[in-house]
Amino acid sequence: MKRAEKVQSVETLQDEFGRASVTVLAEYRGLTALQMNRLRRAVRKADGRCRVAKNRLAKRAVTDTANDKVVPLLRGPLALLMGFSDPVAMAKIAIKLSEEMPKFEIRSALLAGKVLPPEEVKALASLPPREVGLAQLLGLLQAPASQLLRTLNEPAAQLARLVDALAKRAGAGAEPEPAAAEAPAAEPAAPEATPES
Repeated sequence: MKRAEKVQSVETLQDEFGRASVTVLAEYRGLTALQMNRLRRAVRKADGRCRVAKNRLAKRAVTDTANDKVVPLLRGPLALLMGFSDPVAMAKIAIKLSEEMPKFEIRSALLAGKVLPPEEVKALASLPPREVGLAQLLGLLQAPASQLLRTLNEPAAQLARLVDALAKRAGAGAEPEPAAAEAPAAEPAAPEATPES
């Protein structure tokens, strides 16, 4: 590899490490070309990138950055699974692939400048997807407001129920007034019979 290519590779890695929300480091020794292609396709579907770079160049890319804690882990054949949107989705893919391909072994992950051991990568993968987590957070944020609204509306609702109950009780307690009895109309008197003359 020429010097210009190395410089370009380091710059590309620096850019991708900087943009990545999560980077999963996994050993891929023993995977076939077909399995590596499957791995790359799965990572691309999750808005990520699978990079296989020389460790020396990867170390240069992360030195003197927030991601420099990963330098001691960069040894041996490593695949860097970089997720650019949802870190949970990338962790789920890495865990799923490690279960399907025993030779694909997760070593660690880099999340917001913090190195996660394999157990924490599994814990990250068990979290709900980002959209579900945001919906749950929104529900939690709305709960106090809706509870406050119910609390503020309760006195008015109680008053309305009280007025309704009093109106029903007053309506049930009063007896309907009897209708005025109509006197039968007197029949006209029959004319007296007059003697015929």
